[in-house]
Amino acid sequence: MPPIRLGTRGSPLALTQANMVKDALAAAHGVAVEICVIRTTGDRVQDRALAEIGGKALWTKELDRALLGGEIDIAVHSMKDVETIRPTAIVIAAMLERADVRDRLVGADSLAAIRPGGVVGTSSPRRRAQVLRARPDVSVVLFRGNVDTRLAKLAAGEADATLLAAAGLKRLGRHDVGSAIAVADMLPAPAQGAVGIECRADDAAVRAMLAAIDHAPTHRAVACERALLATLEATCHSPVAALATIDGETVTLRAELFSEDGAEHVAAAAAGADGMALAADLARALLDAAPTAVRAGFGG
Repeated sequence: MPPIRLGTRGSPLALTQANMVKDALAAAHGVAVEICVIRTTGDRVQDRALAEIGGKALWTKELDRALLGGEIDIAVHSMKDVETIRPTAIVIAAMLERADVRDRLVGADSLAAIRPGGVVGTSSPRRRAQVLRARPDVSVVLFRGNVDTRLAKLAAGEADATLLAAAGLKRLGRHDVGSAIAVADMLPAPAQGAVGIECRADDAAVRAMLAAIDHAPTHRAVACERALLATLEATCHSPVAALATIDGETVTLRAELFSEDGAEHVAAAAAGADGMALAADLARALLDAAPTAVRAGFGG
């Protein structure tokens, strides 16, 4: 059979994750995989926050176009970069086993250790709100770009500290960079640490092939977190953190919503067997309990 054409962004982390999928498919099926690099708008525009220029679709729309146009057979994404509402002609067919979900703080040993009135670089509304909640004295500046770009900005003195996903650092062999922040202190982004593989919904052969490399607990947990986002009608502007964990048949979901400046927040947790229903119920409960400044970030 011809090689499976795998579409991916061209950043070092994206290529590492693409090769993880390539290796998994080779191990499961012995198939050849051709990696096709597709440059996205999110890669090209680095001087503005994603929310200002189109949101998460900037990472996916070119890959979607290539997939639906038959240029590639599958597309690999960091799941936290995939918008909640996807085209009906595309399906998230598999996820690799989730890696470390935590954030790592680079430039200081802890948030408390950042100098008084210091500067933290991040482009994430969630991280911005969490940092300001813990340290209202610091200022937050925009940091976009791949891992090396952000570390270079930090080294150049553009900020005192920045936050990066532990999973991405580990995949790049940089697991010793920065200090991990406990989930209890900083709940991660929904789907953080998960790699997803999409294909055309009507491509039964590829869907069957991808099913063999799907890590079901990861898929179930991430689907729960994404269902929370859908009910919240969260956007790229929305400061939201969530983590679902699986223990047998039980899903436990923790979530936290913030005001933009981190001054106000609401948090809750729930557990049950039906992760999708659980997520919808928890989202509604969070919105009902949220102060006005928090609710302003949700609902479309």
